[in-house]
Amino acid sequence: MVRFGGKMAGQLVSLGGNGAGQFLAAAAVALLLRLFSGPGPALMPDDESPDDEKNDAADDDSPDVGKVFPVTIRWSNITCSLSDKSSKSVRFLLNNVSGEAKPGRLLAIMGPSGSGKTTLLNVLAGQLMASPRLHLSGLLEVNGRPSSNRAYKLAYVRQEDLFFSQLTVRETLSLAAELQLPEIASVEERDEYVNNLLFKLGLASCADTNVGDAKVRGISGGEKKRLSLACELIASPSVIFSDEPTTGLDAFQAEKVMETLRQLAQDGHTVICSIHQPRGSVYGKFDDIVLLAEGALVYAGSAHDVPLTYFSKFGYRCPDHVNPAEFLADLISIDYSSAESVYSSRKRIDGLVESFSQQSSTILYATPLTRKEDSKKLSRKTGVKGKGKGSWWREFWLLLRRAWMQASRDGPTNKVRATMSIASAIIFGSVFWRMGKSQTSIQDRMGLLQVAAINTAMAALTKTVGVFPKERAIVDRERAKGSYALGPYLLSKLIAEIPVGAAFPLVFGAVLYPMSRLHPTFSRFGKFCGIVTAESFAASAMGLTVGAMVPTTEAAMAVGPSLMTVFIVFGGYYVNADNTPIIFRWIPNVSLIRWAFQGLCINEFRGLQFDHQSSIDVETGEQALERLSFGGRHIKDTVVAQSRILLFLYCTTYLLLEKNKPSYQRLEPPCREQIQSQVQLEPLDPDEVKQLQQLDPPPPKKDESNQQLESPPVEIRPFILEGIK
Repeated sequence: MVRFGGKMAGQLVSLGGNGAGQFLAAAAVALLLRLFSGPGPALMPDDESPDDEKNDAADDDSPDVGKVFPVTIRWSNITCSLSDKSSKSVRFLLNNVSGEAKPGRLLAIMGPSGSGKTTLLNVLAGQLMASPRLHLSGLLEVNGRPSSNRAYKLAYVRQEDLFFSQLTVRETLSLAAELQLPEIASVEERDEYVNNLLFKLGLASCADTNVGDAKVRGISGGEKKRLSLACELIASPSVIFSDEPTTGLDAFQAEKVMETLRQLAQDGHTVICSIHQPRGSVYGKFDDIVLLAEGALVYAGSAHDVPLTYFSKFGYRCPDHVNPAEFLADLISIDYSSAESVYSSRKRIDGLVESFSQQSSTILYATPLTRKEDSKKLSRKTGVKGKGKGSWWREFWLLLRRAWMQASRDGPTNKVRATMSIASAIIFGSVFWRMGKSQTSIQDRMGLLQVAAINTAMAALTKTVGVFPKERAIVDRERAKGSYALGPYLLSKLIAEIPVGAAFPLVFGAVLYPMSRLHPTFSRFGKFCGIVTAESFAASAMGLTVGAMVPTTEAAMAVGPSLMTVFIVFGGYYVNADNTPIIFRWIPNVSLIRWAFQGLCINEFRGLQFDHQSSIDVETGEQALERLSFGGRHIKDTVVAQSRILLFLYCTTYLLLEKNKPSYQRLEPPCREQIQSQVQLEPLDPDEVKQLQQLDPPPPKKDESNQQLESPPVEIRPFILEGIK
């Protein structure tokens, strides 16, 4: 295949161009052939060996779709620090945090802003972005066995709900099921599976409604959050992580989402979520909570009244008719209103952290762990499997269908692009109305062809850079789950956008050409439309490359037009190619504006006769081409050059997407000092629980309640009153 690809590349580049262009085109073609002929992703859990897979082949042949395997996650001594090279200081995002999450229970990680909630959630899910400034250490156990997050299926629901806006809720789930569950070959079984998910998460009423976006109204915010859960539940994960699931929702929708998470926990999932300050009814749905303050562990254990009873031992009692979540948030927050309040609140929190670390053996909950044999079997059954043979083309056709629905149904964008194409063509046609054959018309024709090339390229570029960075975030998440490979996605996107992308340059040419009365032959008109269409595709490919290079849409909107401005300057109209400085002569060779302008000029001027009165006048179009240094060139050169640029940009986009895929921080074993001081997760004695819950705390005394916290009695007052304003 490599020899065949190299031979094809050599034949392609032999049509013209310099040695550097031939080398780039050959490398691009070889890479493209490898891209489109490579297999799909094949991942295997880190702790799974081929021998184990072979021994349990019988178990793997019968997948358990929809079955949830119980997973208990226990973590200890989790420490995450961020170093600052300029000040040579270290800031702890997490400091020696321990805890446990059990199947069938909803665990909430609570704390004020900046306490480390999302950081801890990302560490447990293995989704903490890698950085040379970060240092992450600790122990993570799955069913009592040290393991990575690949040992079980997990779902991670982020704060941002990103979907393909033109698909309906049912179509979104159906395509996710086809990509993630290839073992369900029957359409009826897959539809039944999707319908069960729709009813389970309360999405049946909006199943046939478009998801929508900022341009077109679709489903509500709460429905989008539940749709995110539904997409993650396709593969029946054992553990569900949710980062701030109530962000941006009203109180009613927030409670509905949390009720959904509660129901999922009761179905056997291990559910862990981070939440800032829930309402009282939402707090009542939590089975367990973890309280963090500036990265330190203040409390970890059962929810409801148990933490209130625990903190009341230190004199911090929750007033009646006050939301316990608000009381806990105020208790572990730092008051920055004055230097004295900062000092006293920090002192209070330090005392609570120290007290919990000393009494953790009677507060932290524990669950009998699964035996290692069962954990190993769980790892084999729930680990990520490799794609089957022939899955590349199956993924391609599924992604092609999704890309076509997204492109063809985007009515607002397509209407705006069509309107702008017609409007710009009418404006240019009015300015250059029915050009004649006079000497002054030579400059007019060159100016018209230049603005036509610039308008076509900028329209395609701005549309792509405005959309692709958001779509890339969705693709990165789906690829991280192993839903499909990068090759079929990129090829399907390119093919699906060909009809829509070609329509607007054709409309532009159909209106502009007769109005300006360019070379009036049908063959010249066809070549004109073909050149601007190929330029539009090249500009769109450039937008993909820029979108894969930068992290955000705003950055892409800044970088893309800036690069296009450079191509415009060296486009052949403002600076002659023969007068270009040596160090910049490579830019015209890669400028899609230059090649489009050259092809349009050759198509227009060759064979054209102008009116002339003196010997210094331009008599033929060939003489005008000589002044632009386009003499002796052919339209074939333009087509080959645009094809090379297009191929090179597509391959560059592939390499950038592959290189910039998310990488996550590794969890290193803790140091010896941390292991010696690690929190012991001992089972809670039922008698101690009963005694703790029935404990009637005495009034705070200086020698008892304040001995560890070292805070005066006046600091308790804000938590006895109605609240802090």
